[in-house]
Amino acid sequence: MPDLFDTASPPVGSTPFQPLADRVRPENLDQIRGQEHLLNPGKPIRMLLEAGKCPSMIFWGPPGCGKTTLARVIASLVDAEFIPLSAVTCGLKELREAFENARIQRTRYGRRTVLFIDEIHRFNKAQQDALLPHVESGATILIGATTENPSFEVVSALLSRCQVLTLQSLPSADLRTLLNSALERDEHLMRPPKPTVEGSAIERIAEMSAGDARIALNVLETCCEVARQEMALAPHVDDRLVADVFQNKALRYDKGGEEHYNLISALHKSMRGSDPDASLYWLYRMLDGGEDARFILRRMIRFASEDVGMADPFALTLAMSAAQAFDYIGPPEGHLTLAHLAVYLAAAPKSNALYMAEKRVRDEIHSGREPGVPLHIRNAPTRLMKELNYGKEYRYPHDYPGGFLHEEYFPDEVKDRCYYEPKPIGREKSTADRLRQLWPERYGKPGPTVSPKKGAPEEE
Repeated sequence: MPDLFDTASPPVGSTPFQPLADRVRPENLDQIRGQEHLLNPGKPIRMLLEAGKCPSMIFWGPPGCGKTTLARVIASLVDAEFIPLSAVTCGLKELREAFENARIQRTRYGRRTVLFIDEIHRFNKAQQDALLPHVESGATILIGATTENPSFEVVSALLSRCQVLTLQSLPSADLRTLLNSALERDEHLMRPPKPTVEGSAIERIAEMSAGDARIALNVLETCCEVARQEMALAPHVDDRLVADVFQNKALRYDKGGEEHYNLISALHKSMRGSDPDASLYWLYRMLDGGEDARFILRRMIRFASEDVGMADPFALTLAMSAAQAFDYIGPPEGHLTLAHLAVYLAAAPKSNALYMAEKRVRDEIHSGREPGVPLHIRNAPTRLMKELNYGKEYRYPHDYPGGFLHEEYFPDEVKDRCYYEPKPIGREKSTADRLRQLWPERYGKPGPTVSPKKGAPEEE
């Protein structure tokens, strides 16, 4: 399937100093093939654009998926002035200048303006608020681009005035088409002596670019230039050269962004679903992306109590041991201790009975009732307290056969509550059997049924 950039010819006046990705940008919608879910014929956005109408929009997608390219094509299609800004380098001064430029275009020439703001999530609230009156009045068409979830990073007032379009990273097949197209069309890339590029080298670049067209094109261009230096008469790009240039696979991972939470959620749910292979996959996606191993370990320690719980009480011990081992060994060798723990937790029997007990008892405590501690289980370190019957009639369990006797430890107001409902899973089954013997009136009958939604954590 053709890609976002695949049919573009080099822009007029392009120079070899421009990156290859700039030199092969598409110039109309028909040349854009990477976002078919938005731009195929008959899609609402395409129909609007072809009618010359352009609402303010937020493009949300990973790096290298064509956000800037699409914004440029849209501006050309609707015959609007295109003003590109980057939220990384501009502030209110540059915004005011852009708005004045848009006013001049509108009043003198009757022409609309597309204000494109890259990395719009980096604008603070005041800067985003400054966009509101111009977007509201339609004086400026705003197109913002972001790699972060706009629900979290764009103020709600601005978000409500824009249409959010989700762009997707490019599959390997599309990247291969893009690379082959660049080899055929870009005169600077293929100037004499023209490099020969093996198909397997194209395949490797596409696979290692993680859906990022910009990375793929930059690597291809670098490989061709290196080949010219190595073999001046007959430059050749093969797998070996690609491996030398492209040392590591590009991983889309932002430790402070949405992908951070997506991946830790994927690891948590894979372990909860008892899939050790998927758990290892998501674990190393994070580790190789630069995630702090201690953050992952903290989540797995919590998991040992939340999702494994009493079904395998040793899981918590192993989780703490893994954390200690990692601190002792350090990265990268210590990453194996995380793999050890992830596989153990995934394969372990699961019970969320402790987690549900925590929720039930907290709900009880926060219900408004706060009964006092019964007198017989109060501490009585002073004579006055003893005279007030603190600790009176307390019976010491170790003085009785089996170290147990039936005693009431609840206040009367919450008597006979059952918060912890053990499951007949793993080692928790023996815990349930013992509690059923000790407290038959409480554990001898089935507990209330909890639906899956109510039993699942509200957040990771």
